[in-house]
Amino acid sequence: MSDRTYEELALQRAIKERFGVDADIRQAILFNVPVSQMAEATLFLTSKKQLFLYINGKSKLSFGDIKKIVFNMGLTADTYLPPKSRPDYFNDFGRSKFCEVFPGRKNISDQDIIFYKTLAPYNPALILISEVKDGHIYRFDSDSNTNWRPAAKFAYRRIKTS
Repeated sequence: MSDRTYEELALQRAIKERFGVDADIRQAILFNVPVSQMAEATLFLTSKKQLFLYINGKSKLSFGDIKKIVFNMGLTADTYLPPKSRPDYFNDFGRSKFCEVFPGRKNISDQDIIFYKTLAPYNPALILISEVKDGHIYRFDSDSNTNWRPAAKFAYRRIKTS
């Protein structure tokens, strides 16, 4: 087995432990490419033809940071998977932060917590991708004019079925 195979198996195990998802990696599109100065991402297809993005950083990353990285990579997110056994993780965190800022408010709607959800710690992150926007996937490059440059060409669009 090559080093790459061991890294893929370790990634599968980490995803299973932290998110409770059986991600059988069939093809790695990008493996450990930089997406910020302190974070790396792996983009892969599973055996069920689902495209996942796994982001792991050496510093603290919030849900808002992850959303920005996904957008800058030229991807459209379908689902941001919460940590294992915490399906309402982002809403719960947003609600608690909102209550810290506005302790007297009782009726809290989903509209009230939109911003506060983006402050939730989210490192590592696992995102189910619905499409690659223009056929290019971008990676972080501090030498580039826009800080992003194409890393791979890949066409993907998930068609939802009932």
